[in-house]
Amino acid sequence: MSNITILMVDDHTIVREGLRKLIELDRELSVIGEASDGRSAVEMAVKLRPNVVIMDIAMPRLNGLAATRQLLKLQPAAKILILSAHADESYIKGALEAGAKGYLLKQASMEEFSHAIRSVHEGKPFFSIHVPGSPADTNTRPSARLRIQGATKLQLTSREMEILQLVAEGMANKAMAVELNIAIKTVEKHREHLMLKLGIHDTAGLTRYAISSGIIENSTQDTTKT
Repeated sequence: MSNITILMVDDHTIVREGLRKLIELDRELSVIGEASDGRSAVEMAVKLRPNVVIMDIAMPRLNGLAATRQLLKLQPAAKILILSAHADESYIKGALEAGAKGYLLKQASMEEFSHAIRSVHEGKPFFSIHVPGSPADTNTRPSARLRIQGATKLQLTSREMEILQLVAEGMANKAMAVELNIAIKTVEKHREHLMLKLGIHDTAGLTRYAISSGIIENSTQDTTKT
């Protein structure tokens, strides 16, 4: 078998370095690039065209689920394996809806990690967590049962996910407009729609929602002002 090329995406350098060393113990796997945020991940994946993208969820600039959506719009054949510390059903369903081929917990063994990479590369779904009704419902470990979430997450567009993340990270409208290359009025309109859709009417509420939804982590938030 020829080498399976991999793009590693995680905002923690020590995690990327550790996973890279583990992956490259397998002679059939090769890491050809690393990215520390979702936006860079999309750009690098388009440029490098790896066989598999291993994607974290909570990252600055663009979270892993939004990055997955954007990448699949640009490269529909891209194969994305979400590697996350979160075992909640809402996260896995979010990954499925975004178009990821697999979802693996960070505490998985190297044997399972390698198997997940190969499965995704071959176009087979791999979920180490049981999600009722998912494409991988028969390819899961009985020991990895999920807590059933009472509330269903509202469906947000890719742009709304971006705006929500940047708001939660403390970015002002002007800075968001520059970051996303859109008009300030467009940013304001997206914020209005977001608040109406979620029934949340202040920045603090949006931030809490973003954290509870796994879009950002507490450590990701800053107080950027422009």
